[in-house]
Amino acid sequence: MRVIIRLFFRLVRLILTPVMLLAEKLTTPKALVRTAAEQAAVDAACSQLALYQFSACPFCIKVRKQMARLGLNIVRRDAQHNQQHRNELETAGGKIKVPCLRIETAPGEVQWLYESADIIAYLQQRFEHSSATAQ
Repeated sequence: MRVIIRLFFRLVRLILTPVMLLAEKLTTPKALVRTAAEQAAVDAACSQLALYQFSACPFCIKVRKQMARLGLNIVRRDAQHNQQHRNELETAGGKIKVPCLRIETAPGEVQWLYESADIIAYLQQRFEHSSATAQ
């Protein structure tokens, strides 16, 4: 019986994953428009960030949409299929849970931020400017 249940959920994931990824692609908002200097400053700040994620996780999709809306070029690390990233998340972050934003605050100082709502709030507070406008 356990095998049948496992196979059922594996089949559901196989069907839903492409649907979720297509929906993300179709509904991702346009990025904020910034001047070249503002975008360069944002890109420099984003170089200290990394998002540990699973591709079809609905909470990760929510965070990625916010990143797209804010025009953030944050490194995405696949903790589902890449064992090295998964191990980093577990050993340094403390648990295998996505989405997780790795924030390097100073050389050698790293903060791990879990929960999609907390990550989105952090990104909005740090990168959303009144001078930027939506396309």
